[in-house]
Amino acid sequence: MKTRAHPSLQDETYATLRRWLSLGRFVPGERLRIHALAEQLGVGVMPVRAALVRLAAESALVNLPNRGVLVPQLTRAQFDDVLNVRVILEGEAASLATARLTAGDIAQLDALRTQMADALAQNKPARYLDANEAFHLVLYRASGSPLLVELIETVWLQVGPISNLLFGDDAFAATLNDAHDALMRRLKRRDAEGARRAIERDLRHAARELREHCLPDVSG
Repeated sequence: MKTRAHPSLQDETYATLRRWLSLGRFVPGERLRIHALAEQLGVGVMPVRAALVRLAAESALVNLPNRGVLVPQLTRAQFDDVLNVRVILEGEAASLATARLTAGDIAQLDALRTQMADALAQNKPARYLDANEAFHLVLYRASGSPLLVELIETVWLQVGPISNLLFGDDAFAATLNDAHDALMRRLKRRDAEGARRAIERDLRHAARELREHCLPDVSG
């Protein structure tokens, strides 16, 4: 009987760096140093180098001659493009999930929403972003479409590095959980179209703040 292969060290390193990008552990324009990352992860340089190559192939990183591997900086046009794709993908995932969510899923989403509220009250951005990612993954995985979730996670790589910039304005940061409150009301009513609209409001609300931190578009 064939047993399932365990993830290799290279795969685990890739998965960790990918998640760090999605959660904003690195900032736009930052240069990623292989030896420093290897030390942080407690691995050799080869798994890190291979992971960075894979992430560059996904456009999550940029490999520039003589400058090394950098976290990309989005222009406003690129950001708008990513936002529109997210609205389509994540809105559809939320809509599909609405009828499929179990009582356990709803309870888990409520618990994560509370964690996000607590993180905002305690001014802990990293904790908020971690719970926010978990919240959306619970919801989207309930859609029953692994491919849709995979596409969403890939798109998240494009905007993860600027996500920490949501917390520069305390008044704005305090509003970040409002859309999740509205979303939970729609989910509990099994209102698929309302859930789609709540996700769109959530994404566009955050985008108003994040877009200001993108590079100006270069006129032709």
